[in-house]
Amino acid sequence: MPLVEVDDLSVSFKQYTKGFKHKEVKVIHNLSFSINAGEIVAVVGSSGSGKSLLAHAILGILPRNANVSGTIHYDGKELTPSLQEKLRGKELAFVPQSVNFLNPLMEVEKQVRGALKGKDSFKTQKEIFEKYNLSTDVEKLYPFQLSGGMARRILVSTAVINKAKFIIADEPTPGLDQTVVKEALSSFKAFADNGTAVMFITHDIQSALSVADKIAVFYAGTTVEVAPVEDFTGSGERLRHPYSKALWRALPQNEFRPIPGSQPKGDELPRGCLFAPRCDMTTTECLEHLPEKRVLRNGMVRCIHAT
Repeated sequence: MPLVEVDDLSVSFKQYTKGFKHKEVKVIHNLSFSINAGEIVAVVGSSGSGKSLLAHAILGILPRNANVSGTIHYDGKELTPSLQEKLRGKELAFVPQSVNFLNPLMEVEKQVRGALKGKDSFKTQKEIFEKYNLSTDVEKLYPFQLSGGMARRILVSTAVINKAKFIIADEPTPGLDQTVVKEALSSFKAFADNGTAVMFITHDIQSALSVADKIAVFYAGTTVEVAPVEDFTGSGERLRHPYSKALWRALPQNEFRPIPGSQPKGDELPRGCLFAPRCDMTTTECLEHLPEKRVLRNGMVRCIHAT
């Protein structure tokens, strides 16, 4: 049984236009995702594809005006708002992409300890800082005084101090030098080796391939493919969805071939397959209905032409 299982999740927001007129903008729809204990699943896709919104939906930190349907289960139980609140910051941990998530007016040692209650919080915080090579001098610093590498390690510390069972890392590596990137990735690998499930949101497919077990490809608010990392090789011939193949071939280290067109906005979604307007395999059937997800070659895909 997956530790976290998302089934047909849809998220929309009411957007006002002229006067009191409004429209419903669906930013996530029919999205399915699952992850097992001890597994790293990398979530890739262009900006606006729903990666971070999925994370916020799992954690229960979507804006109040979000309309949500579908189900999310954690460890076999439906992840209700009350259960999300109970587990958030404990069993469910979040590593955000920006140091701006830290309180600029609080010393970093207090922010890390804040996630842990009890008399052992000082001892545990010091052990974690030592583990991540954060000296005692760092404890009294404020976020603006941290280097990029220090900030990343502080953010990871806030997530792991409660020994979380599920960690969401949202774009944890952009702007960092390669030494710090390797350090961050090795931390996530160590979490998984100890039984923690890690959802790694990233634009960097190459970094994802170095640590992940599976890659989930998002497009226009839904999952179009989930594939083992070993399928991302060569010219992408082992991949299932046309978008996954195009995304792989667009990388500079591969064919560096751009994808014509652009991802549709939430209020301009096509009726059928979301990738159909940009796909050279499109048929009449593709334009009529959103393809159902199906299991194919030890992966998942939403494409009627995938073989």
